Amino acid sequence: MKLNNVDIEDTFAEAFDIFVSKFLITAATEKFAKIAADETVGFGSSVIMCPAEAGVDRYIPPSETPDGRPGYVVMICHPKKDELEHQLLERIGQCVLTSATTAVFDAMGDEADEKLKIGFKLKFFGDGFESEDEIDGRTVYKIPIMSGDFIIEDKLGIKKGVAGGNFFIMAENQASALVAAEVAVDAIENIPGTITPFPGGIVASGSKIGSKYKFMAASTNEKFCPTLRGKEGVTCEIPEGIDGIYEIVIDGVGEEAIAEAMKAGIKAAVTIPGVKRIYAGNYDGTLGAYQIWLEKLF
Repeated sequence: MKLNNVDIEDTFAEAFDIFVSKFLITAATEKFAKIAADETVGFGSSVIMCPAEAGVDRYIPPSETPDGRPGYVVMICHPKKDELEHQLLERIGQCVLTSATTAVFDAMGDEADEKLKIGFKLKFFGDGFESEDEIDGRTVYKIPIMSGDFIIEDKLGIKKGVAGGNFFIMAENQASALVAAEVAVDAIENIPGTITPFPGGIVASGSKIGSKYKFMAASTNEKFCPTLRGKEGVTCEIPEGIDGIYEIVIDGVGEEAIAEAMKAGIKAAVTIPGVKRIYAGNYDGTLGAYQIWLEKLF
């Protein structure tokens, strides 16, 4: 099929199960809330090598937060529940508690499958001077720090989510592909419960499972590297006229959210001149339980 005269390949994005936590970081100003959120999601592009996949979900205005201050919802994802808890403790403890004027509240709410005692465990940084309080009907702990009190909700929710939703943007040159990737990421930012965890939301180095080197768990996806076209030993899967490719990877609270984000991103990408084809990455169903077909999105 075609969308805005761009070919939408009859293939699917292969996604897999992951545990997700979604929490709100507030601060005295939007600037300081964003600084803390960005620090918290650092080194969170792919669990191939990163300790978690992470990203900023969306901005929340003061009128909608428990403490009446601006904030950002952050998502942390990991295939193992115990490792997710470890990441929450480390990232909030090292990146939010240390940031000026911040507080942390659960953002999963009734979506949560269960709640972890993250705030309860972090309160011990108070060295016995911590105290329990209530904000907007939520149990919180106040941890005295040099600038005042760091406030964190007692428990943060987690649930089973989906990781690895994706699509490839193929364009006649790198510049067109990059602009299309940027507008795709901007569109996905409007879909609650989803993140694009790679730098700027854009994957420059799409990978495949395995390698000819036994010590590598993943390696470059040579079939989609334009500079390898025509090279001996490479089975190129890039159509003629394509010289720029970027991948968008999406994690979310569920398959429906992933599909909605993919649809929004693709619709935005195909508006950019020079974009010729939309593809998706999969491993013939061997990687994950979810198959999100591109054509079915439309």
